[in-house]
Amino acid sequence: MNLPNLLTLIRVAMIPFFVAAFLSDSISDWIVLGIFLLAAITDAFDGYIARKKNLVTDFGKLMDPLADKLMVMSAFICLTAEGTIYPVITIIIMAREFLVTGLRSIAVSKGRVISADILGKLKTISQVVSVVAVLLWQASPILTDFLGVISWICLMVMTALTVFSAVNYCIKNKDIFSMKVK
Repeated sequence: MNLPNLLTLIRVAMIPFFVAAFLSDSISDWIVLGIFLLAAITDAFDGYIARKKNLVTDFGKLMDPLADKLMVMSAFICLTAEGTIYPVITIIIMAREFLVTGLRSIAVSKGRVISADILGKLKTISQVVSVVAVLLWQASPILTDFLGVISWICLMVMTALTVFSAVNYCIKNKDIFSMKVK
């Protein structure tokens, strides 16, 4: 197992710790934020190392985006369950992920691979930034009004990017719906 794949597995293994810490009344919000940030950092490093050291694997191609989705969806589900963000935001995120994953599955069955594009990458970055902003807002005893406004701006930009990214994937790959299976 190479280092990028190990970092991806560590990120997946951190998800239950993040959720448990989030749901615990006795664990500081700063620790919750730290766990999420550490997981996000592993995401940045695994891809960088894989490309720089030529360690890209099929496992990494599959698991890295899955780990990202699990990490982000876990955070948004927790924040929604707590009542911090509106359920519609989480529903939009989940719907987009299922839509694009389904589109990619159809494409693969027809002999085509749909790679992540710049909008998909910006969407992921905006989701991580939004979660960090909201967790920082929850953790910080000062500047709460300012951090609240920043959090909501991040969430609105992220939601728009999520929708725009989904529409973009569908438009760019609309021919897949009429292709015959190979």
